[in-house]
Amino acid sequence: MIVGHIGVRKGSKGVPGKNFRELLGKPLIDWSLEQLLAHPRIDAVVVSTDDEEIYAHAIAKGCLEMGLRP
Repeated sequence: MIVGHIGVRKGSKGVPGKNFRELLGKPLIDWSLEQLLAHPRIDAVVVSTDDEEIYAHAIAKGCLEMGLRP
């Protein structure tokens, strides 16, 4: 089994809220999620985050439920 992983921090010192900022019509995080979820050799995708909104978004997109990190 091949697992894709994305680590996403809640805060950003340089660009607050950058994970949900739109880039060419979709949130920045979706560019990475969609690539991993669509890859034929990746069986599952997990998102490691300390942000409930990011976590819920990833689960809604089809990522595995792993819980929030501390």
